[in-house]
Amino acid sequence: MNIEGYEEEISYDSVEQYVKELLNREYVSEREVYISILLTGNEEIQGINKEYRGKDSPTDVISFAYHDNDEGVSGIYDSLGDMVISLERVEEQRKDYGHSFKREFYYVLTHGLLHLLGYDHIQEDDKKIMRKKEEEILSKYGYVRD
Repeated sequence: MNIEGYEEEISYDSVEQYVKELLNREYVSEREVYISILLTGNEEIQGINKEYRGKDSPTDVISFAYHDNDEGVSGIYDSLGDMVISLERVEEQRKDYGHSFKREFYYVLTHGLLHLLGYDHIQEDDKKIMRKKEEEILSKYGYVRD
């Protein structure tokens, strides 16, 4: 996976390694873990956001966690879910927040993964827990706020 047209290149291997390490740290499973990640643009994620969340606007990441239903309970894999990330939105946000593309990408990836692991930010208490976990993970890998 090479992200062309952005200031930094993020390799498939580095993303895969990051996801594996995060899951080894944060999630226990006796089976191989399955997650799908689709990297796309604003137009496609806006369509997904409208169809599944009723929001007709692009967003940075959408996570479909299988732990919320029965889809992930059987089979040879522990299927945590699917993630969709808009690289265009990541680029927009990195400019808005003054981060590097790489830092913003890993923030969005971490945020989506934590959703797959059951974290949420609807309630203020849950939001504080999730934000603290995000910053803890990102700091461990050096993806701190610029």
